Amino acid sequence: MLDFAVLLALLALIIVVARLAGAAVARIGIPPVVGEIAAGVLLGPSLLGMQLSEDLFPVDQRGFLDVLARVGLVLFMFVVGLELDLSLVRGREKVAVSVSLTSIALPFGLGIGLAHLFVSSGATAALKPADAEFWPFALFVGAAMSITAFPVLARILTDRRMHRTETGGLALACAATDDIIAWTLLAVVLAIAGVDAGHGHLPGWSIYLAIPFVLVAVFVVRPALTGLTTAYRRAGELTPTILSVVLVGMLLFSATTELLGIHYIFGAFLFGAILPHENAAALRHEILVRLEQISVLLLLPVFFLLSGLKVDIRGLGTEHIVPMLGILTVAIVGKYVGAYVGARVQNVPHWQASSLGLLMNTRGLTELIILNVGLEKGLLSQELFTMMVVMALVTTVMTGPLLSFTYPQRRVARDIAEAERAALGDEAVDRILVLARDGQDDRLLVELAVAALAGARPAEIVLADLTPQGRPLEVGSGLSLDLAEMAAAMERQQVLVRRGDELGVPVRVIAHPSADVEQDLVELVGALLPQGLVAWSDDPSLAAVVAANESPVVVVASGTTIPDPDAPVVVDWTPGSNGEAALVHGARLAIARGTTLALRGDGGRRQASAQAALEARGVRFADAAADAGPLAAVPVEVGALGATTAAVQVRAELDAAPVDFAAVPLAEQATAAS
Repeated sequence: MLDFAVLLALLALIIVVARLAGAAVARIGIPPVVGEIAAGVLLGPSLLGMQLSEDLFPVDQRGFLDVLARVGLVLFMFVVGLELDLSLVRGREKVAVSVSLTSIALPFGLGIGLAHLFVSSGATAALKPADAEFWPFALFVGAAMSITAFPVLARILTDRRMHRTETGGLALACAATDDIIAWTLLAVVLAIAGVDAGHGHLPGWSIYLAIPFVLVAVFVVRPALTGLTTAYRRAGELTPTILSVVLVGMLLFSATTELLGIHYIFGAFLFGAILPHENAAALRHEILVRLEQISVLLLLPVFFLLSGLKVDIRGLGTEHIVPMLGILTVAIVGKYVGAYVGARVQNVPHWQASSLGLLMNTRGLTELIILNVGLEKGLLSQELFTMMVVMALVTTVMTGPLLSFTYPQRRVARDIAEAERAALGDEAVDRILVLARDGQDDRLLVELAVAALAGARPAEIVLADLTPQGRPLEVGSGLSLDLAEMAAAMERQQVLVRRGDELGVPVRVIAHPSADVEQDLVELVGALLPQGLVAWSDDPSLAAVVAANESPVVVVASGTTIPDPDAPVVVDWTPGSNGEAALVHGARLAIARGTTLALRGDGGRRQASAQAALEARGVRFADAAADAGPLAAVPVEVGALGATTAAVQVRAELDAAPVDFAAVPLAEQATAAS
């Protein structure tokens, strides 16, 4: 009978232990899910012993916990499908398919061979359940060896900032393709096992209805679900009605596949996969945020606990050492060699292929789900289940440390910069880097950047809109937040792209969340080597970026707005290279705006000769002390960085030579005027 007080106390204990274990392993760079799985194992007979474990978690209460755990699996598998983004594969189809096929085929074949050894060896015959037929058993072992956990792999990549590198992109593409092939393979294996064992609520032949069910889901239900995106945009938020539709669809799909005799997790996965992906990053992220609260904090920890209660490492003896080593060898070598060979066939470099092999060995929670399905279907013995759980933990834990040798952080930083430079193109153009700030009028920075180009063509403005990375979702891969933030930033900067088109200079936007904005911006400067930098004075990364940049820098006081169209430009003259750079920029800005330029200060003959040279080239000068005429409008004040209080301050390029005002580039208009 249900003792509700005991059940509530058990749930509280499970939550506390899971959070503590996840936080503990995260401190040493291991995915939190590994700690939560390990905590479930430690609360079971492996550490506490069978009697104490049963006293702590009474057998008569486990049935109620099992219901909660199953609901948690439905939610998680829905999330796995929701984050299956086939756009990750675009442009990498050959490598993704090659790596996925070989990294599944090799461990699958080796797993079948290992299952044959388990059956043929008298010492390990007990590893196959007595009621299981050989081929369903062998096929399931092979399928369990072939799985890669896409959510855990993506979380490792985002934590290491690798998802923005070519290697990370390849790994995500391979894992996404692997997900489709592996889950389809597992569904076929379970269907075979279901037909043989008579599982399911309908006659054995009904399992073949799964094929038309999938076709209806893809070609009928999926197009209808695009209405969710429209409803989300109209409402501006994830309404209870939209979320209800999602939950109902997820539950009905899960019930259908369970009824057909496959497994309820496949229905949840399929419904997540057919939800809208085009222009729906924000919608998907909000769905994940809602589901995380209940799934990660409560339901999945219950699943981890119940899985741990089925694991009994104490029950393994010396006769299980050789099978355990065989399982680890097949799982690790099969996945690594399969992925490595598949990558090398497509001419992927050695170190990159090696990194892919290590990443594809990540199994984590996905493997635990599959093993529980196998135990539930009678395809795994208790001892084999325990050894396979150990394998899942070992292969996931080893990924991070081994990856540090094949793909160290310094290479990650270099590849990020190279990827961003490649995205902008290799053609020789003059580039001005603009650091955008949320809440500021970035149109002014674009205008100043156009002036700084002085009519140079071909040219472009690179607008960097990097935002601090928020807390990644534990239930998902960690990519949904990035995608939503990038979509929002790109939409926010479209007005600047259009403004650049109006001014005749294309604006390229680099927008993404960053775990270290300052470091990423410094690396971007090193990759682009821009001809100028324009930024706001309150940008927290300004000092580091200016120090890394050798070209001229324009710093704009925070809160400065776009001046009136007829506003003149006033330059505070100061001696030195920064003062001369400020005068050059002021002249370029005056020409670009079609207004006058005025000089304040007494620079003697140098100032007079500079003004004369600029006037001769068509720059129109006005009296800075005049109270009427063009200067009646609020002027744009320009000065040397750190030497004046001007709203726009300029630093010259490092080691700048004295400016020849008769020859310095100003703009196409000035050249024509001269």
